[in-house]
Amino acid sequence: MPFRHPIERRHLLSLIAASTACAGAWLAGCSETSSPERAGADGSSDEGARAASFRNTDLGCDLGAAQPIELDAARNFTLDRLEDGEVLICTAGDERFLVVDAPWSAPDGLAEDIALIRRPLTSVYLVSTGMICLLDEIDALDSVSVCSVTADDSPNERLAEKIRAGKIAYGGKYRSPDFELIAEAGCTLAIENTKINHAPDAKRKLQDLDVAVLTEQSSSEPEVLGRLEWIKLMGVLFDREDAAQAAYGDIAERVRGIASLEPTGKTVAFFYINEDGAAVTRRSTDYFSQMIDMAGGTFVAFDPDDEEDGSSSVQSVIDLETFYATAKDADVIIYNTTVDTAVTDIDDILDKNPLLADMAAVRSGEVYACDENMYQAMNATDEILEDIRSALEESLPANGYLWKLA
Repeated sequence: MPFRHPIERRHLLSLIAASTACAGAWLAGCSETSSPERAGADGSSDEGARAASFRNTDLGCDLGAAQPIELDAARNFTLDRLEDGEVLICTAGDERFLVVDAPWSAPDGLAEDIALIRRPLTSVYLVSTGMICLLDEIDALDSVSVCSVTADDSPNERLAEKIRAGKIAYGGKYRSPDFELIAEAGCTLAIENTKINHAPDAKRKLQDLDVAVLTEQSSSEPEVLGRLEWIKLMGVLFDREDAAQAAYGDIAERVRGIASLEPTGKTVAFFYINEDGAAVTRRSTDYFSQMIDMAGGTFVAFDPDDEEDGSSSVQSVIDLETFYATAKDADVIIYNTTVDTAVTDIDDILDKNPLLADMAAVRSGEVYACDENMYQAMNATDEILEDIRSALEESLPANGYLWKLA
């Protein structure tokens, strides 16, 4: 069974937080074929969804008709099954892959931009930490031989155990992988995230070693369930389609159940204070902002018009006075310790600026924290929503993705 909870360090912090509380109280071509219906933030379908512009079933040769594999919410990849069972993957990053079962020989005329991925995959270089939980969920971590995290840095305990046991080797980060190790391990696939786009030489060298490089883009999915649905692509790669479909269906059902609950009427401020003393929060379109709304809260959003203030497509950087003026009445604070790891209690937050002491959530003690485990656990989307809902209902989160600060 896959690990559905953060690693033990988080359990320890959660228990400490709970004890304290009890004591004191994350392009080739166009096709006319329709894409699957779009799912809303709560998983409901959108009849007006348009076909993915990057879906291109022109293989350059005849491998039979391409039948789309239905997707629910993901918008950054498409899957098409061919007549003999091969699966074509197209991604929004202009990548195309043909997943085949060995032995399989490419026919004459196969489009040059299509990279072959031969199953079974027995040696994979896993760089994207976001995919670790999804591979664990479908029991595919045994196919990983090289990864980009150490045992101490792993967001997943099962992967950490395999690294400690010598079954998976540390092969360097995306920008400077250990090419010799990757070659010796016989890796045939590297699963990267979009950071690899900033290291084209590294990507090219991997491809020169006959390693297919797939860039997952789950972080760019516009909807919460779209991020989770990358499990279906992983299911295709590792020949775990049934497991992936079942896992997605079960988790999505629970997510929709939570999203269907009555709103709590509570407002939520989610932020951290950077080195310049500014508040860094998320935009209303960010997936975590959506999760707050899905859990029954109302996210206090800052969507600046000026992009030159340190903001990005997902975050907003706001001077603290402006942030305070808008967020001071928020019922709940979730402090993001993914970046600001030094915060362990409310006093640590107030040390950054005493103005925050007058926030309503600080006065009422409704201050929570989260770290990178929340961002790396797409397969626990339902449990994360449960923790947010618990915070909104003024009960202690039980799953360890949020914990109360004292």
